[in-house]
Amino acid sequence: MLLQRDGIELGRNTIHRILLRHGRVHPEDRHEPAVERFERSAPNELWQMDFKGPKLWHQKVGPLSVIDDHSRYLIVLQAVASTHTEQVREPLVAAFGEHGVPEAMLMDHGTPWWSVHSAGGMTKLSLWLMRQGIALHWSRVRHPQTQGKVERFHGELQRALARRRVLVPDAQVWLDQFRWEHNHVRPHEALDMQTAASRWRPSARRYDANPPRWEYPAGARVLKVDSQGKLTLAGKNWSISDALAGEWVQVMQLEERLQVYYCTTLIREIDLGIQRSTMVDRWIPNQPV
Repeated sequence: MLLQRDGIELGRNTIHRILLRHGRVHPEDRHEPAVERFERSAPNELWQMDFKGPKLWHQKVGPLSVIDDHSRYLIVLQAVASTHTEQVREPLVAAFGEHGVPEAMLMDHGTPWWSVHSAGGMTKLSLWLMRQGIALHWSRVRHPQTQGKVERFHGELQRALARRRVLVPDAQVWLDQFRWEHNHVRPHEALDMQTAASRWRPSARRYDANPPRWEYPAGARVLKVDSQGKLTLAGKNWSISDALAGEWVQVMQLEERLQVYYCTTLIREIDLGIQRSTMVDRWIPNQPV
């Protein structure tokens, strides 16, 4: 694809022999194509976010990656010193300011966007994202393929780190250059050998540094979570989340089930039939494409 752009025509087999001769084909690069792929229908419907593992990186925490599910456009590739909220929020604020705000984001059960010490897993960072009207989804536990696109990108990044020298003082410069290459130069097989940039466009949803209280739809049933993180529903107190104490949520009834939303994110489901309150499986993939 890159050669064709420069007017150079070579057969696939010829290119493969050249790469073999120079040791550029590695066993880990040889893989069977996916039987079916899942992707959102347009840019910014879903961004996937994760930290790369620290292997071959000079810090205990690998770079933070945010990738668009539809286009594979790499929105963030940032070296961070830790997983503390402010270390992650800073590059996200920059990304939202430059690219707009997505409709939804998908992440795993790692810090700083998930906490085992908080009912419902809510953290300061996840609440901050929800207040922007971003619907949050978390992947299934021990199910990394749910975040397949960001995981595949981290494999690509890992191989690049193994083959190219990265000078520690220039690590972010290296990441910026690699991000440009991924977005604007490298053809992607899943995109019919087009670049990610050719499928990408910024979001029209703008970032608000001081968002007002979330406006739920007219006529919606809206209740305030008490100081202990509970709601009184059907004559019983239900634990929702300590992190939502004092916040307003929407309650929707589906037969004997009550769904509790904070902004646009479904955070709790209450089954009145069996008197049970549970977290929900928030990740439902699209149809195969």
